Order: sequence, then C-alpha cells, then structure tokens
Amino acid sequence: MIELWHCADTRSFRALWALEEMGLPYRLHLLPFPPRIHRPDYLEINPLGTVPLLVDGDVRMTESAAITQYLATRHGPTPLAVAADEPDYGLWLDWLHRSEATLTFPQTIVLRYSRFEPEERRLAQAASDYTQWFLSRLRHLTRALANREWLCAGRFTMADLCVGFALLSACDLNLEHKFSPEIAAYWHRLSTRPSFRAAKAAQTGMY
Repeated sequence: MIELWHCADTRSFRALWALEEMGLPYRLHLLPFPPRIHRPDYLEINPLGTVPLLVDGDVRMTESAAITQYLATRHGPTPLAVAADEPDYGLWLDWLHRSEATLTFPQTIVLRYSRFEPEERRLAQAASDYTQWFLSRLRHLTRALANREWLCAGRFTMADLCVGFALLSACDLNLEHKFSPEIAAYWHRLSTRPSFRAAKAAQTGMY
C-alpha cells in the first residue's frame, strides 16, 4: 500500500489530494509542522525532514508535483495525466512544474519571514516583495483561464490539482481577495471537488 507522510495544508496536500482523486488506497501518517522540529524521529525515515514523503514499494519521493505526475502515470491510465501524444502534453508539464517553481516558491518566503521566523528575524520587506512576486505570476493564470475551464487538454488534470494547492496556500496567506474573477471561479471549481474535500477531511486526524 502507498504510504504518505503529511502535514496539513502543506505541499504534501498535493499528494494527498491526488491519492483521493485517483481513488488509490493509502496509509496516511500525519505529522505536526515542521516535523523536523516537532517529530525529530521522522528524520530517520526522511533525512530531509520535509513533507511530503511518499513510499510506494521501493519508490521513495519527496517532490510534491513530481509525486502527482508519478501517480498519474504509474497508477493510471487516468484522465488526470496528459499523454505524450496529446497536443497539450507540453502545456501539462509546464503547469505541473510552474505550480511549484513559480507559484509555490515565493509563498514559502512569505510564510518564513512573516510567520515562522522568531519575531526579531522577521522581514516585512521580504514578505511584501515576494507577495507581489506571487501576485504578478498569477496574471498568467488569469490569461490562461480566459477561455477555458481547466488549464489543459479540456479536462481537470494533475496540473490543475498542483496549481490548486498554490491557490490554497494563497488563501492561507489571506490573499484570496486579490484573485481575479477568472481565478476566483477556478478556485471555486477546484475547492468544491469531492476529492479536495475528502483530502481536507483526511488530514483532520490526530498526530
């Protein structure tokens, strides 16, 4: 059975949501955040001390967007993947990786320097600058959604799921009021999916 080590509403939510979306059986290990501090024994399992950690037999993965691609392609076939012979294959890969490298990355800087660092180490300028960086990158998402319901291939895919996590994080940062009408409607479609709600429910268990 697939095992997932997870902290609520962190990057590992991508993997949890993907497991629910695909209906795959899994065992969930809930951890307090950050696990490397609150659960130092976790370092024996994952020396990085980060989440997600997904174990599938001999396969061990820690990159959230890569995990969704792995699940869709290894445990498919599924419409959540876009095949190499489909016209939007490149677009699918681009959004999968943009979700992390372009959209989630600046949010980690904002969280670190506005919430996680001790008061004396917080940097309001860094938090503000990287908030603006994130919001500026959302403009491309608005353009992409101008004439389509989902990002590629005319259907909901892992690309939408991965970008959806970045929007979930934006809501945690109280930035949803900055969403364009297109993104607000897109976020509503994402957050009302049964799989999204199931993933949110699954992470409410005790550590």
